[in-house]
Amino acid sequence: MATEGGGKEMNEIKTQFTTREGLYKLLPHSEYSRPNRVPFNSQGSNPVRVSFVNLNDQSGNGDRLCFNVGRELYFYIYKGVRKAADLSKPIDKRIYKGTQPTCHDFNHLTATAESVSLLVGFSAGQVQLIDPIKKETSKLFNEENSCQHLWKVDWNEERQNEGSKTSEEALVTVQRLIDKSRVTCVKWVPGSESLFLVAHSSGSMYLYNVEHTCGTTAPHYQLLKQGESFAVHTCKSKSTRNPLLKWTVGEGALNEFAFSPDGKFLACVSQDGFLRVFNFDSVELHGTMKSYFGGLLCVCWSPDGKYIVTGGEDDLVTVWSFVDCRVIARGHGHKSWVSVVAFDPYTTSVEEGDPMEFSGSDEDFQDLLHFGRDRANSTQSRLSKRNSTDSRPVSVTYRFGSVGQDTQLCLWDLTEDILFPHQPLSRARTHTNVMNATSPPAGSNGNSVTTPGNSVPPPLPRSNSLPHSAVSNAGSKSSVMDGAIASGVSKFATLSLHDRKERHHEKDHKRNHSMGHISSKSSDKLNLVTKTKTDPAKTLGTPLCPRMEDVPLLEPLICKKIAHERLTVLIFLEDCIVTACQEGFICTWGRPGKVVISHPPGSI
Repeated sequence: MATEGGGKEMNEIKTQFTTREGLYKLLPHSEYSRPNRVPFNSQGSNPVRVSFVNLNDQSGNGDRLCFNVGRELYFYIYKGVRKAADLSKPIDKRIYKGTQPTCHDFNHLTATAESVSLLVGFSAGQVQLIDPIKKETSKLFNEENSCQHLWKVDWNEERQNEGSKTSEEALVTVQRLIDKSRVTCVKWVPGSESLFLVAHSSGSMYLYNVEHTCGTTAPHYQLLKQGESFAVHTCKSKSTRNPLLKWTVGEGALNEFAFSPDGKFLACVSQDGFLRVFNFDSVELHGTMKSYFGGLLCVCWSPDGKYIVTGGEDDLVTVWSFVDCRVIARGHGHKSWVSVVAFDPYTTSVEEGDPMEFSGSDEDFQDLLHFGRDRANSTQSRLSKRNSTDSRPVSVTYRFGSVGQDTQLCLWDLTEDILFPHQPLSRARTHTNVMNATSPPAGSNGNSVTTPGNSVPPPLPRSNSLPHSAVSNAGSKSSVMDGAIASGVSKFATLSLHDRKERHHEKDHKRNHSMGHISSKSSDKLNLVTKTKTDPAKTLGTPLCPRMEDVPLLEPLICKKIAHERLTVLIFLEDCIVTACQEGFICTWGRPGKVVISHPPGSI
């Protein structure tokens, strides 16, 4: 493997890169994979995904790592930059027959050193609740109860094998009564010990409660709320059963969703190319955005809930303002589909500047990304300073990253000249390029807009895209989910990382490049929603999808090829960055000044 620096070959794998903070280095001894370290033959398999949880134990080794490779699921102690990985001792390993894990999520609220709740979604549509510490499986959802019992018997028999650390489980010989399509995303509802949300490639999402059963017959639904390209139904039953709610969103697969940092809003991206942002409690549509073309595959929130970044089949990253409900920038650096986007809450450029005008309250930056423990205290304090009433406010640069099927990692800086183009430029400068940006007068509806968890004054006319036109549902503002959600939502953020399908450089696209073409891979018809079909060609040049010349175009701070196979994971931790590729290798990149690796005897 070659290090960064030579202009030799663009296809060389980089093992280090430099940003304004310093040098990031790949830590080979902190690499996690299957115990044999053999690259996985990823053809036809689901994306490798990674989930973290911190158990807050006293040993200092509280981080736990879960990842799926093919039909296998692994659970390890994650030692990060401190110690080399020991792949010979997984805490738990499971092999599934006939189906594959597709995604997973830990409940950070209930995790302890003795027990942790892990949800696992599968390619055949099921969702499993397991405890990898106790090596127990408590429940299976989207299955018939009688078959669930047979499955538990097989599991218990397997556990009785002396000294066995691997369990084989069969999940495909049973009937799925709720949704037969692949699970694309599963997450615990922030602040809840029992509620979780599941998205499927059918375009539907389901709200479950771990305390309730799924019933022995297919559920019957009644309409709760309906809006433009979405509908929400409740489960019609004499007794409470799962699913509590069914969401039907857009057309084609629902590829990913993410809760806002305060848990009050839900951002969804679909194969029809739309970002839709909902108020989760009241089921109100807050705003929408359309990709330049093709499906949107990934989504994440900024730590303060002010911005949403998406990526997808147009090879772009798109920055959308939650307050203004408009695209404020696009970034071009990838040569293929963007698999994962994520904000880095630990890297923030803060510099005092000339007095300038800001919107936002003193609490705007108080609720930051939570990974089972508060790892962003320094970032939080600096971001809080940005909104102080001091006569010399500070300038903030948001850092986010993206990985794609082009095997490249890109890091981006979102600077104040992009966020506030009509204000004096701050002194802090980064690799942000404003290309062909125009600044026509921006429209404003004059209404107060609420950032997730905060109240802010009306947005100022700072748009350098087309006039803003808010997209919202005019329904009742009262919560319609009170009957379904018994527990409140606390201030947690769940930014899950996923990947999707392969593609090549823009020049090598083998499909229609016209703006009128949208790839819809799902054959499922969403017959529960009254649709007003949007002509993609007619959305181009509107606030839903500004033209390229109407918004600033970001250039990546760095763009490096870091793997042989498509990248599927990007997670920012306090002392490192974690990436993973479809070969099944989970890599740790030490942040500048954070590399302290001790190797176990005989490891070198």
